[in-house]
Amino acid sequence: MHDVVIVGAGPVGLLLACELGLAGCDVLVLEQEPRTGIPWKALPLGMRGLSAASVEVFHRRGMLRPLLTASGVDSYGGADPEATVAPAPRSVSHFAGMMLDPADIDADALPYRLPSPVLEGVMTSLEAVETVLADRAAEVGVEIRRGRQVTGLRQDADGVLVQAGKDEYAARWLVGCDGGRSSVRGLAGFEFTGTQPLFTGYTMLADVADPHELRPGFTLTPTGMYLRMPTPGHIGMLDCDGGAFDRSERPTLDHLQTVLRRVSGTDVTLNDVQFVSTFTDRAMQTVSYRQGRVLLAGDAAHIHSPLGAQGLNTGIADAVNLGWKLAATVHGYAHEGLLDSYTRERHPVGARILDWTRAQSAVMRPDPHAQAIQALVRDVLGTRDGTTYVYNRTSGSSHRYDLGGTHPLVGRNAPDFRFTDGTRLSDLMRDGHGIAVDFTADRRLAGATAGREDLIRHVSKPAVDELGCGALLVRPDGVVAWADGLDPDHAGFEHAAARWFGSASV
Repeated sequence: MHDVVIVGAGPVGLLLACELGLAGCDVLVLEQEPRTGIPWKALPLGMRGLSAASVEVFHRRGMLRPLLTASGVDSYGGADPEATVAPAPRSVSHFAGMMLDPADIDADALPYRLPSPVLEGVMTSLEAVETVLADRAAEVGVEIRRGRQVTGLRQDADGVLVQAGKDEYAARWLVGCDGGRSSVRGLAGFEFTGTQPLFTGYTMLADVADPHELRPGFTLTPTGMYLRMPTPGHIGMLDCDGGAFDRSERPTLDHLQTVLRRVSGTDVTLNDVQFVSTFTDRAMQTVSYRQGRVLLAGDAAHIHSPLGAQGLNTGIADAVNLGWKLAATVHGYAHEGLLDSYTRERHPVGARILDWTRAQSAVMRPDPHAQAIQALVRDVLGTRDGTTYVYNRTSGSSHRYDLGGTHPLVGRNAPDFRFTDGTRLSDLMRDGHGIAVDFTADRRLAGATAGREDLIRHVSKPAVDELGCGALLVRPDGVVAWADGLDPDHAGFEHAAARWFGSASV
């Protein structure tokens, strides 16, 4: 019996497998696609944007350099290692096709940022992300079996039996990372609720006779939106038809040209279409991310429009949140309720993302009410506060879990503290341990970490800028679980450590 079977070898499933493998779990990944190298995952069609928070995940696990190489990124800005002030971001996203100006971001208003090698998002591809994660999964002993379509499952108090064709796989836990049309979600009986779509979206690679008719980048029009990408013929468009065309029939050349002319207001001509897919802004979410011994992550748990590139980044955050908690449960040192904190922490984030994409869809409708709101949003985005707010939401930099602590760092993604010896907090997180940091040399937390050395790495050394902290506890997913001032409260630390890592006697 495997500790965990993961269904889906996309970025979310592979990252979760890496996290579990790093923690010493026996993991099997089942993927229905029989081969890699699918055109939809390679550039240009597979292009995706990773937020700064997602890039931080790869950095902490030592996978950023391989990711940049696989993505064809020759140079990465980051920050000057000797800098004392974190620079403002140089690349930002959009809201409903209305681009943000990086110059309008107030860097001082971004919470708890320190100069770090990771302060920017990265443009990459699904192929690059999956290649890096598959290589790491192999390194930590994860087995991936392709061409396995899950057709059934049964669970009881001890485990789950997964049916894939004629084969059966037994596991203590099953995680569905198999996308928006998740088989696991349906077979396990998860309740899936939400709102129906306003538009059909199209992504295509085409031969455009007169590409000059289309403006580069996002163009929001009174009848929809289109996106002309830098790669010739790579076009996206949104048609406000209530999602009627999505997967209802195969898009023909004539249909695509008609839609493109309508949403662009031009006479553009398509000579040929090599690849095309459709999507909608349907926004749905499971009521819980856990059903007994079956859990969901990524698009299997929540679907929405791709506006603002939130889907992949939300799934990555799901995986790193779930990974260490499921590993702790497998190994028997998790306290009662630790695994349920996955839904408690991540479900509100997913709900917030769904509302964020709904708001963008509503602004883009071709009616006078939406046009009036759109004008108001443009005015807001023309301000420093408005741009900073939207950047905070899309980059993940403002997110904070409600962990009950009073210190303002608790629940946030830990800043990449740089120690005076030149090392960084991220350098200490490669092996997936929690980190207890004393920003002094007197090892005040050494006794409090005794008995948990396999779970929490204790570090005692000063930082270049400790942000007013005397000590902190960082979970394996990079979230600050406890922080205190210059005279740390050991009882508070012990409470936090017991909450997240179990008793010291384990």
